[in-house]
Amino acid sequence: MKRKTPPGRTPRVRSLGHGRKLRRSLARGGTGPARALNTTLGGWDGVRITPMFGRWGYFVGERLFACFPLRDKDRDLWIRLGADDQARALRESGVRPHRRFGRQGWIELLVETEADVPGALRWLRRAWRLAAHDATPEASS
Repeated sequence: MKRKTPPGRTPRVRSLGHGRKLRRSLARGGTGPARALNTTLGGWDGVRITPMFGRWGYFVGERLFACFPLRDKDRDLWIRLGADDQARALRESGVRPHRRFGRQGWIELLVETEADVPGALRWLRRAWRLAAHDATPEASS
């Protein structure tokens, strides 16, 4: 049985209300190690940080070079490196190939606390340089 709308009122349409509000942690740029990463990487030339699929995505142009979880309980940083850098990184303890995209140069490492961020920045800087080089117009021609 259809509900009748009183005269002069528009019927309510579901899912066209006010959307979910921005979570406070997103508005602040993350918490804990995510905030430290976002603050540092946000200062690098050409880096754009955007939440995507439950992670902070770090881009240079359209090129994704790293991502870190939005949720506080997840701590696996994904970084895309060149083949030589990936091989070097995998020789270090705590670094492993990405479970699905290891063949494409992706690695995973745990960033448990803000004290772990400086160690991750070494590999992030290399990934950023590679992404910046790939994003330049003369690199694609």
